[in-house]
Amino acid sequence: MSSRDIHVIEAIGRARVVIRDGKVVSVGEPCIKECPLAKRFGKPVMEICPDAIRENMEFRIRSFGMCTPGRVIESREDYVGFGASELLSSALLHGLLDCAVIVCDGAGTVILRHPSLVQGIGGRMSGLISTSPLPAVIKRIENHGGIVLDPREARIDQAGGVREAAGRGYSRIGVTVASPKDAAAIREEYPQALIIAVHTTGISGEQAAALASTADIVTACASRHVREQAGKRALLQAGTAIPVFAMTQAGKDLILAKVRHVPSPVVITASVLPYSGGQGPYPLV
Repeated sequence: MSSRDIHVIEAIGRARVVIRDGKVVSVGEPCIKECPLAKRFGKPVMEICPDAIRENMEFRIRSFGMCTPGRVIESREDYVGFGASELLSSALLHGLLDCAVIVCDGAGTVILRHPSLVQGIGGRMSGLISTSPLPAVIKRIENHGGIVLDPREARIDQAGGVREAAGRGYSRIGVTVASPKDAAAIREEYPQALIIAVHTTGISGEQAAALASTADIVTACASRHVREQAGKRALLQAGTAIPVFAMTQAGKDLILAKVRHVPSPVVITASVLPYSGGQGPYPLV
């Protein structure tokens, strides 16, 4: 492997994890202690601490090749009910979007048309901060019809990804963002883009308010501020322990489309939002 083979992930509880040459070389301190979603991982994390996070990251490397040339990029399995990849892959499958702009370890920003690619890549990845190009992964994505924005550097640039997708003729574009700045830039240049804000644990009240006013859907993660800012203004909430808030009619329609096709039973009720009917992450930050 290249000496540039290094990947930085803010993992469970926003702990900073560095993976080099397929090995976890460092794990930072998480900012939360428990998460109901983490308890349901393939390698469950019952109590969030550096050792448990390291074990989970090593499990991901072994099981589907995360941050390695052997990265598995396809899946048809939903890992959570209303995660960003689940919503985007469902929208592609049922013709509501033309493409999705997400990020992939070893490739950076990618433009995808096939639901199985969105789920295989996005359903297994969260909080990717930076990555190095892995030619085998990039080639695999391209062979499956995906577009890698920057094959030489594996740059993460979501606004650039939307710009590239629009330049290739796509008009109904879904995109994940992890910062208000990216969301605002995309909204200004491409007002019709479907923006999903992810990786919100630990953001400030100001950042949460900005995402609530810009994104179509905001995932709450372990963010107290998202629950306060987005939750009170949302048109719809999906999930209780880890809420997903629809901020616009387009976001609401996307979530309801997923509800129409999900095979498991769903409870729908009217309520003042945010609704916290289940045990959430602890503490909220």
